[in-house]
Amino acid sequence: MIIGDNRLAVIQNIKKNANERDFTAKAEIGDPEMTAQEQLQLVQDFWQDRGKLSSKLNGLLGRGIINAITKTVLASTKVEGIDKLKGMPKGGAIITANHFNQIDALAVNRVANQAHKKMEIVIEDTNLKLPGFFGYIMNNMGSIPLVQSPNYLGRDFVHHLSHAFNRNHWVLIFPEQEMWWNYRKPRKTQRGAYYFAAKCNVPVIATFIEIQELPKLEKKDPNFYQTRYVVHVLGVIYPDPTKSVNVNATEMMEKDYALKVACYEKVYKKKLDYDFTDWDIAGWRGEAAGKPAEQTE
Repeated sequence: MIIGDNRLAVIQNIKKNANERDFTAKAEIGDPEMTAQEQLQLVQDFWQDRGKLSSKLNGLLGRGIINAITKTVLASTKVEGIDKLKGMPKGGAIITANHFNQIDALAVNRVANQAHKKMEIVIEDTNLKLPGFFGYIMNNMGSIPLVQSPNYLGRDFVHHLSHAFNRNHWVLIFPEQEMWWNYRKPRKTQRGAYYFAAKCNVPVIATFIEIQELPKLEKKDPNFYQTRYVVHVLGVIYPDPTKSVNVNATEMMEKDYALKVACYEKVYKKKLDYDFTDWDIAGWRGEAAGKPAEQTE
């Protein structure tokens, strides 16, 4: 599914970032720009609004929309390895995945649905300012916004995570941070997700989303084939109670990344190499196919 304009320009950003090994660099064009104070105020206003009746009603509607899209638009999404969740103790968990699409969280939501779990999603603060439908969904889908403020991260963010875990919810965190559109490869994971898992003493559910190309071209852009997803559940990583939060964070991060790399190499039958090729962008016909629409099939 193609969401957003300027996909070819975004791909060029991904190419540059990958070749420079700058795995957390932005690739999207036109994301909202705000000052640090504006971002913090935005998130504070978000949480203040959660207590209002209108916000609670919108939350019910937003979750309903998310579940409806999960069951319809992503109906072709498969889940493999769900049996690896057997034996998990009752309680909350952090679930991780590679981040490559505006609706990839809904693919992960299929795992939560099959496990009969509610899932909340950590989002970048500026996503709350997206226009139109996506802005509404970001504000009302069970989001936990993240803002780069030491006080917020050390107190409020942990409080909101703990509140979700106490209700036995899963929390989806993308440890790659920025979205790289339709990028097949697992990027280097960052410590944040695993630090909070260790601090809150909850396990990490590792997943990797495989993107499969279909033989049909996108109707709106003949430079791309249609795609579908397979969510691979890779296992559950537990913090070691005999080790510090920092040691656990590093070790859990390394285990999760290793699982994602192994899955990538298995499903695509390719050794992981970050030198960019056209194949890295699922569904893209490549630079050689970048012709005007009337010259394509």
